[in-house]
Amino acid sequence: MRILFIRPCCIGDVVVATAALSALRYAYPDAHITWAVGGWSRRAVEYHPAVDAILDTGNAAMPVKSWAGFWQFVRQMRSGKFDIVISLVRSPLMTLAVLLSGIETRVGIDSDGRGFGYTVKHKINPDDAIHEAQIYLDTVAELNVNTTGYQVNLPVLETAKQSIKAKFHSDKPYIVINPAGGSNPGMVLDSKRWLPENFAAVGNVLADDYDAEIVMVAGPDDVPILDAVQNGLQKQAAIFAGTLTFPEIGALAAEALLYIGNDTGLTHLAAASGAKTAMVLGISDPARYAPFTDNSIALWKETTIRAGGVASADNSEWDWSRDGISAEEALVQLRSFISGES
Repeated sequence: MRILFIRPCCIGDVVVATAALSALRYAYPDAHITWAVGGWSRRAVEYHPAVDAILDTGNAAMPVKSWAGFWQFVRQMRSGKFDIVISLVRSPLMTLAVLLSGIETRVGIDSDGRGFGYTVKHKINPDDAIHEAQIYLDTVAELNVNTTGYQVNLPVLETAKQSIKAKFHSDKPYIVINPAGGSNPGMVLDSKRWLPENFAAVGNVLADDYDAEIVMVAGPDDVPILDAVQNGLQKQAAIFAGTLTFPEIGALAAEALLYIGNDTGLTHLAAASGAKTAMVLGISDPARYAPFTDNSIALWKETTIRAGGVASADNSEWDWSRDGISAEEALVQLRSFISGES
């Protein structure tokens, strides 16, 4: 049995899809599973034990957006001689590409009729606030796969553990802060970022409460954000700006007292690696996008959110100071979370 699993972008969505991937692997233990994933995101999941092969869909967020990419992806699917294809993409172009692949069993999300080319459809209403991970699980469940109890998951590699020990070591507990995010090949949404002074305020209090070190991680282009947080910190943080691999970030987060970050791919990666994770959300709905593990919480001030997910969010007048959760409110929840009371 050869199965193609399609979720090309972006890091958060790709990591969230690991719950459905794991359910699929359990149901088909002897199948050869190929993940169709973009070059931007493959590094986050290519070491997952449920994956036998990677079909690199390129650097674009969606390989079917250009005609050249569309036909190349169709050819890639045809040449793979797959028995089943599972698409976790809400795109009529992707549906058409899958239809033209000639794969006999075509499973996918059908949102407002966009899944017209699938032989097995999981119909959803885009206005319903259902977690992305659950939508993916429910899509796989259309194959009579038992998806109960599965959460997002990534292994913590022993090589990554050893590498992190060589780059960072502390005899004290430590807190990982990722103040960046909101930018990937498919979307740029700076309003998803909590204010640097809030991260600094939370970091200062928790570092004192737990006699902890502060570690900050982000991408190579996020140095100004890291500097802004550091300016508000009372002690020097260990800073990694684009110098850690995804497995290393997972290993670092897994051993932390707490990982706190925005609604971004790295926060989902930390949660999937088993870290005690707090995600700060503002214009994105925690019912859809919070970390999908038992060992995580969403820090969110209830506000009116447009139906249809983050792509429909109105960030034109969003003000974190007025509309978002404050550092003081977040600290109340974080202390309970760290102590295991919530």
